[in-house]
Amino acid sequence: MEFSRDFIALACDKGVLRFGEFVTKAGRTSPYFFNAGLFNDGASFGALCSFYARTIVAAKLDATMLFGPAYKGIPLVAGTAMRLAEHGVNLPYCFNRKEAKDHGEGGTLVGAPLTGRVLILDDVISAGTSVRESVDIIRAHGAVPAGVVIALDRMERGKGALSAVQEVRAQYDMPVVAVATLDDLIAYLADSEELTANLAAVEAYRATYGVALESPT
Repeated sequence: MEFSRDFIALACDKGVLRFGEFVTKAGRTSPYFFNAGLFNDGASFGALCSFYARTIVAAKLDATMLFGPAYKGIPLVAGTAMRLAEHGVNLPYCFNRKEAKDHGEGGTLVGAPLTGRVLILDDVISAGTSVRESVDIIRAHGAVPAGVVIALDRMERGKGALSAVQEVRAQYDMPVVAVATLDDLIAYLADSEELTANLAAVEAYRATYGVALESPT
């Protein structure tokens, strides 16, 4: 998508994307690290939600509401819903809390009733745990998981031949789209005088752990 480059530029400027040596949850030494939690002020977080909204619109995802898994998905789903409304797409949203509330309205869900075709918003997919939990919640309420939107697809293998994103697509037969992918990051580094020194390390990591180019669905 044409705005993936702008998203990567923002992530680099904000320090959300950093370069060096970082150990992943899988024990791999990665030449880059992505921490969406560092979109932590009004301007950058508002821009992040705009990128999510533009991704949803561009991908023409068939959904009637948004769901944000606790905790990172909570502000993300609220902010993206507001940005979507600016595009003329007014979708209800809800999110879950980790612990059930025993007073007031009670329960573990906050927001609109969980019905229809539900789009899950998260920052990344690592082991797919958050997606699985979200799918279980959505199905338990009689709704249909309609897809997942994430910020960055690292496009690297999990325990098998597939990436975490590919595994989610295959397991749930639903689209998973990302604002940007590792391929977008590599293209950005190739054109950046300031960051091009990191290109060889990222390309080598891609060659070692990467998966084939992924289609949007």
